[in-house]
Amino acid sequence: MLEIRRYQDADNPAVWELHHRALEATGAYFPGRWNDDLGDIPNHYLNNGGEFLVGTLDGKIVSMGPFRRKYGTTAEIKRMRVLPEYQRRGFGQQILNQLEATAIRLGYRELCLDTTTLQIAAQKIYEKNGFTATGRGQVPPFEVIFYHKSLNAEETK
Repeated sequence: MLEIRRYQDADNPAVWELHHRALEATGAYFPGRWNDDLGDIPNHYLNNGGEFLVGTLDGKIVSMGPFRRKYGTTAEIKRMRVLPEYQRRGFGQQILNQLEATAIRLGYRELCLDTTTLQIAAQKIYEKNGFTATGRGQVPPFEVIFYHKSLNAEETK
């Protein structure tokens, strides 16, 4: 059974591996400064009105997902990942459910995110969970889809 807990500093090597492997599997990995947030998770997420969750199976980190304050009562989900060999088991859904519940508890009213057009599974889980595509753009070298969702505390009870 997947155990979900808050990120700890000792998790950082496993988080980096998960990030790389999950993106490489979709063709969406591209090194650059936009990965720097994973080098300082406390300041980018935990100390920024957000959360960073990891899912473990028999002590191994197999999934993750954080959010951070974007502006006002809007939080931005980033870095939702599941190791390729553990996908299609509901682990991403479990992380997303806890992220939404935590965002509501912290007073957020909206969530936003983006994902590349290469990440089909990500698009499906977001759309299945009520996220609406609001536009497209470029984060070179990728085309991305922007999503938005209004949060309703009653839906998570």
